[in-house]
Amino acid sequence: MQESQNRVRWVYSSSSNQELEERYNQWASEYDKDLDTDFGWVSPQITAEVLSRFVPSDAKVLDAGAGTGLVGEMLGRLGFSNLYAMDLSLGMLEEARRKGVYRDFRQMALGEELGYDTDFFDAVVSVGVFTEGHAPPQGFDELIRITREGGFVVFSLRVDLYEEGGFKEYQSALEESGKWTLAELSEPFQPLPRGEPELIHRVWVYRVNV
Repeated sequence: MQESQNRVRWVYSSSSNQELEERYNQWASEYDKDLDTDFGWVSPQITAEVLSRFVPSDAKVLDAGAGTGLVGEMLGRLGFSNLYAMDLSLGMLEEARRKGVYRDFRQMALGEELGYDTDFFDAVVSVGVFTEGHAPPQGFDELIRITREGGFVVFSLRVDLYEEGGFKEYQSALEESGKWTLAELSEPFQPLPRGEPELIHRVWVYRVNV
């Protein structure tokens, strides 16, 4: 467990996207063991189940920050088959490819321009990516652009970062400007019950209006 915690803290201490990518590439082969097996990472399952209540299983869904594909694996179990994966790390995407649940793989970073057409997806899901040292709140702009009107952007977020990391203000500004509307906010839960029980996440669901 200590080794797993050290790897997590090492990755989260990255000072740039380049360093973050390099460290995720090195972590990729151990990621599922560290997060899923050692820490009991439940956010993929919880977020996938939330998404499934709003989006039909034949929907075109982007897993934004797919990592090793744990979210896609959960969505696959729920009957989703039209899944696209993007991630900063090619090493993580290679692990995701082995799960056999995605039809497309792209190396991209949230917070930068995304190489998808406007209104391309029915929904976007993002788990564990809008977090400390990773994707900034500004990443929501591109997710809204590539999601069709009436589609959904679903993501997990640490409650403390929502309050203190600029997310609350940015999400509210997007709602006030008519870009999206809050459709559901989950109850708080522990995403890493065996590893970091003090962390609390919630899942936000927004309906895209433009």
